[in-house]
Amino acid sequence: MLHLHHSCLCFRSWLPAMLAVLLSLAPSASSDISASRPNILLLMADDLGIGDIGCYGNNTMRTPNIDRLAEDGVKLTQHISAASLCTPSRAAFLTGRYPVRSGKWHLGLNCESASDHCHHPLHHGFDHFYGMPFSLMGDCARWELSEKRVNLEQKLNFLFQVLALVALTLVAGKLTHLIPVSWMPVIWSALSAVLLLASSYFVGALIVHADCFLMRNHTITEQPMCFQRTTPLILQEVASFLKRNKHGPFLLFVSFLHVHIPLITMENFLGKSLHGLYGDNVEEMDWMVGRILDTLDVEGLSNSTLIYFTSDHGGSLENQLGNTQYGGWNGIYKGGKGMGGWEGGIRVPGIFRWPGVLPAGRVIGEPTSLMDVFPTVVRLAGGEVPQDRVIDGQDLLPLLLGTAQHSDHEFLMHYCERFLHAARWHQRDRGTMWKVHFVTPVFQPEGAGACYGRKVCPCFGEKVVHHDPPLLFDLSRDPSETHILTPASEPVFYQVMERVQQAVWEHQRTLSPVPLQLDRLGNIWRPWLQPCCGPFPLCWCLREDDPQ
Repeated sequence: MLHLHHSCLCFRSWLPAMLAVLLSLAPSASSDISASRPNILLLMADDLGIGDIGCYGNNTMRTPNIDRLAEDGVKLTQHISAASLCTPSRAAFLTGRYPVRSGKWHLGLNCESASDHCHHPLHHGFDHFYGMPFSLMGDCARWELSEKRVNLEQKLNFLFQVLALVALTLVAGKLTHLIPVSWMPVIWSALSAVLLLASSYFVGALIVHADCFLMRNHTITEQPMCFQRTTPLILQEVASFLKRNKHGPFLLFVSFLHVHIPLITMENFLGKSLHGLYGDNVEEMDWMVGRILDTLDVEGLSNSTLIYFTSDHGGSLENQLGNTQYGGWNGIYKGGKGMGGWEGGIRVPGIFRWPGVLPAGRVIGEPTSLMDVFPTVVRLAGGEVPQDRVIDGQDLLPLLLGTAQHSDHEFLMHYCERFLHAARWHQRDRGTMWKVHFVTPVFQPEGAGACYGRKVCPCFGEKVVHHDPPLLFDLSRDPSETHILTPASEPVFYQVMERVQQAVWEHQRTLSPVPLQLDRLGNIWRPWLQPCCGPFPLCWCLREDDPQ
């Protein structure tokens, strides 16, 4: 049995399956590399645009530590976010033996009660967790950019208006003797309307306490969060874990709260960048990466640790108030987070560093995916990926080491929720990267490059366009997706469409129906399932000292 210690500061949906396989499967003697059993450190930003960091072309943002990772390691320039690639039918949640996570979990917590923790990281492969079990939202800082509060306020106000109208109707009917009713229904409807009106004023405070807290394993340590403490606490947790486990091997996943709104930033970074609060937050995250790298150096772990840095999505273009942009920059690529297949939302940073093993300064333009981390890390841990299901990821080691010249991905499918929006085909014999869009969102207002006025672009319905024929681009010559190819302009148009459609059919035959995890009826927000560290509604506690 492998002995790989995992820690969980924080982590995304494909990680539980990976952690399980890492430790529960038999060792494999497939290569000398995997026999070395490196420590594995996964670093994931939240909604970081590929154009936000220096090593991907930004010369106005100060990101020296992430840039140093790229200089000392391997940089992927066509790295695709798994958030848009995975479909619910691929989900596999297994259990492993020693994972650790720190940061943000973002995969839910409870099922039937406020303490069952059925979705907790420790029930999905981790041995330790420190961080936010839910998502960091603008509502946590009572921002105008709201992801939950405004919607709940609108619903409460609507219900208030309905009940107020009912109460007034009953009163009028009672006084005019047109409605034979006692005063009790009138009183109850009026009281209910007043209660709903009061609730609409306090829903913001409820969300701050119910959603925005820190946990250590199963214990709430801080509710609500004191954001000026959060970054130092996470860094302290990472350093403590690395010191305790420096004799490894270990797997540590650090899922940054950065650079998601509300862009929580310490005072000494505010106003320091050239790009406002968003830039301040990016540069603080880069400083955090530097602190983690320093700890690896001090503990003598740098040469024995494989580091992977990426982001879950591209920058969120809709995070805008007035003329101020609070989301990332996706460089030359069109679109952003949550837009199905447009490159700006799915092409993300991808950097691997393993001193003495991976060639420093190597740049790879082949198509790769966040899903590739699963089989790559499983191999490094000496395990084997499951053989009883389709695994979408590919082992990246040959490509990273330079022993393979091409990616094993011939096709990649790009989903928006469960809807296939686009596909890419790497036609190796021509050196061409074709991109086909079946569905695209309708940008608002007309002529804009995003769905402004919404939190995110829709995946289906009236606000998307189904293209017939599909849109065709040659990313090899047009990475910005600005020139739509037609039968008149592209001689092999129909051959490309036929080959991609065949690949889509073959892909869809491998899918199996499963319950939709994002079902609006089954997974709506239920306040009574929210953890509380005191007698409800007095959810307030501070159980750990300030970071040293």
